[in-house]
Amino acid sequence: MSDATIGVLPGDGVGPEVTRQAADVLQAVADRYGHRFDLRTGLVGLAAVTALGVAIDDETFDACAGSDAILFGAVGSLPADRSPAGRRPAGAVRPEHALWRLRKELQLFANLRPVQALESLHDASTIKPECLRGTDLVFVRELSAGLYYGHLESVPGKPSEIRRTPQGAQAVDTLLYTEHEIERVVRVAFELAVGRRGRVTSVDKANVLSSSLLWREVVDRVAPDYPTVVYDHLLVDACAMRLLRAPAEFDVVVTENLFGDILTDEASMLAGSIGMLPSASLGARRTAAGTFGLYEPIHGSAPDIAGQDVANPVGAILSAAMLLRHSLGLADEAAVVERAVEEVLDQGYRTPDLHHDGCTLVGTRALGRLVVDRVAAS
Repeated sequence: MSDATIGVLPGDGVGPEVTRQAADVLQAVADRYGHRFDLRTGLVGLAAVTALGVAIDDETFDACAGSDAILFGAVGSLPADRSPAGRRPAGAVRPEHALWRLRKELQLFANLRPVQALESLHDASTIKPECLRGTDLVFVRELSAGLYYGHLESVPGKPSEIRRTPQGAQAVDTLLYTEHEIERVVRVAFELAVGRRGRVTSVDKANVLSSSLLWREVVDRVAPDYPTVVYDHLLVDACAMRLLRAPAEFDVVVTENLFGDILTDEASMLAGSIGMLPSASLGARRTAAGTFGLYEPIHGSAPDIAGQDVANPVGAILSAAMLLRHSLGLADEAAVVERAVEEVLDQGYRTPDLHHDGCTLVGTRALGRLVVDRVAAS
């Protein structure tokens, strides 16, 4: 038996809908295999801003920090922190601050985003099936530095702002990486590759950016520590093209924060929908049986479809499977969840983002229930 405390942060938009299905799957796993999961729910994002005036309060943060893992939904469902002109008021509380605080203060620096092109979903992708066949890769995205953190007032000398001058407006963002920040995420990628197909592709823009030159230097220094792993460097624009032309060539892809965000959204089309992709944000802290982490689908809050029972919960459910594997050390149970998802899709059940003639259209709750039933019957 395994006991675990899991912080559950549904957030905004479709976050509560898909997180509910993932939590139900976790409970089904606990019931089926005799585990005890204490799921503790808290407010984050716009829901917390509205109720508490902050994107995440200290009590919720501390509870999550003291848990074994965090199951996260999505934040940022409404542009309430922007003026009609699209500018951020100085000091405005943004729903995304919750996620940024969790990532930064809990030192969650490595974001794992697996991408599989299931054969049953080949017809859901705009890519030819012969190009998709065999696609099974993992992105390792650096998560705690780069352009995303140029806005932090607590870090001096890193401007991110719009400046008004007599000659017109100017905008500046800061892209800063240290050797340590690069090395720790690169090692995660190489260690992951050792247990997979033994290949790492490091993605950068070294023909333009100094940060990418340093990135390559660190990768070249780390690589000899993993003699069984073959690695190469690839410019981000070339990577974007190859992802569509020959995605099965990739095994583990490691890259910086912004590139990882963009490339994984592109790669979601290989799986058929952005609603399919899970993620795990990991750091160095150990739990009793694994690594502490935050788990979330990559699709965002999607406020335009919130409350309609049409969101795809697979990304959230597969994020729960990653939680079982990486933070709780329950690899067999994680595989059961993944197999349950694949069986449901193989049988032709589809949410609207994947639906086509010949399939059975179901909603968020119905798809979640189908997965729960298969877990219970495993």
